[in-house]
Amino acid sequence: MFDRTGSLRAARFLFTLIIVAGAASARGQAEQPEAASGFAPRPAVVGKGFMAVTASAYATDAAAEILQLGGNALDAAIAAQWVLNLVEPQSSGIGGGGFMLHWDATRRQVSAWDGREIAPRGASADYAKRPDGSPAKFSEILATGRAVGVPGLVAMLEAAHRRHGKLQWERLFRPAIRLAETGFAISPRLHLLLRDDSLLRLDAAARALYYRENGDAKAVGEILRNPDLAATLRSIAAGGADALHHGAAAGRIAAALAQRGGMLTVHDMRDYKPVQRTAVCGRYRRWSICGMPPPSSGGIGVLQLLGLLERSGPSSGDPASPDAAHLLAEAGRLAYADRARYLADPDFVAVPMRELLQPEYLARRAGLIDARRSMGIAPPGTLPAGRAQADDDAPELPATTHVSIVDRAGNAIALTSSIESAFGSRIQVDGFLLNNQLTDFSRAAERDGRPVANRLEPGKRPLSSMAPTLVFDAGGRLVAVLGSPGGSRIINYVARTLAALLDGGLEPAAAVALPHVGSRNGATEIERGRVSDALALELERRGHELQRVDMTSGLHLIVRTADGWIGAVDPRREGVACGD
Repeated sequence: MFDRTGSLRAARFLFTLIIVAGAASARGQAEQPEAASGFAPRPAVVGKGFMAVTASAYATDAAAEILQLGGNALDAAIAAQWVLNLVEPQSSGIGGGGFMLHWDATRRQVSAWDGREIAPRGASADYAKRPDGSPAKFSEILATGRAVGVPGLVAMLEAAHRRHGKLQWERLFRPAIRLAETGFAISPRLHLLLRDDSLLRLDAAARALYYRENGDAKAVGEILRNPDLAATLRSIAAGGADALHHGAAAGRIAAALAQRGGMLTVHDMRDYKPVQRTAVCGRYRRWSICGMPPPSSGGIGVLQLLGLLERSGPSSGDPASPDAAHLLAEAGRLAYADRARYLADPDFVAVPMRELLQPEYLARRAGLIDARRSMGIAPPGTLPAGRAQADDDAPELPATTHVSIVDRAGNAIALTSSIESAFGSRIQVDGFLLNNQLTDFSRAAERDGRPVANRLEPGKRPLSSMAPTLVFDAGGRLVAVLGSPGGSRIINYVARTLAALLDGGLEPAAAVALPHVGSRNGATEIERGRVSDALALELERRGHELQRVDMTSGLHLIVRTADGWIGAVDPRREGVACGD
């Protein structure tokens, strides 16, 4: 039986060890770089009944509490999300949005829920321009009201709960409210992000909450309370999404944004509607993989990348081999080229989803891959729907979170949520931070007279790379649940993990700890300090221009076993798995 109180005591004790030892993990797992094998994998967790994997011990505790009470996977994910808003404010929350896949084990049905933010009615493609018409720098837009879209996470989770939930809506808020009032220990990751962020201090409410009077970030292990967020959560628990999107709360959000040049109004808040979409599913070898459709590019991107790998020759069996790394990067170039040209909000743009995943199309694209030489920059594929379009240039930043949960009945949730960059727009209202998701639109509305599919338009949802994913065997049985934060690199992270798991036969903990290699149709990115010199040299020999970067994924993976589930967390962050 999972002991929630004991888990929290252990977490706080380990925080103390972290301070003494100078490690960087919230659960005391030292992040020791291993050049050839990535981070040392954390031990996987085994459970026969349920499994919950989130980015924080506190959030995993909340999910486990709900599951122990008889709640289902969706109930547990909702409870975990509110806790994540509190303890991981840089990544997601009430002021942002998300995408979620729900697996109903009884009906054997996948549902895709779209809670992506939308552009206000007063928004225009000129949002990324200065008053004189010249292009504004990203930094000029980021921490302003111009960057904020209408948040959708609360409305999405409420709509999904009405359809699939089991426990009362109000009950799912109690863990987060309790923790917001009594306080939680600041993690090493949160402390470092607070310390290094120069913009968050400029918001008076955020500065009062997260910083000392001299401007220093509050220390690792210091107890942080957020009574304003507790009050907001109580309001939403009692009144649902209307408590946020109608009345006083909406007015406070609109007023705060107006002071920072924002376009969002109370009418935009009231008009927001989440969307239930059809999941995008496809075959990969003997498995069926389901992901989110547009406006997320995650589902199509992952399926395209894996489909290109499948058609590029037999699996090497070793996901860390030069052949596997080369093919993954080359397949990524092709998938990201199509992403930039064709993918956007399908309510505004005709997205050729079926054409992009047709076996014949993927076979033609795979024919461009040379096993011995990198192609460099890949062109998008030729499709009739794309003749009048230009390519997207939005910088999707890596500040997101992911929750994977399976309950005792076999229902599952893969939920990826975000406020976009770390701390979003750095505008805090009622204890939570507002997103900067409008920067996920292309900064250029057109090029050479051709419109960009992901251009900003009023009421439109910006393109995303979030990739909550479900994997099924040939008999339709759920075998894996996963996803990751990481901005536009998410597609590569998820695809590489799936290839390692399904082709390479790696154990779940080893699959999420693999060193990252991939391309977003530019330089081949390799994880700084984690990829062997031998692999790097071989990739350069094959013509890859390498870029060594920090790639802090946060993969959370659940895999079916003969008698239950295995939960694995990415050692790059502070995630925790719990099974029973």
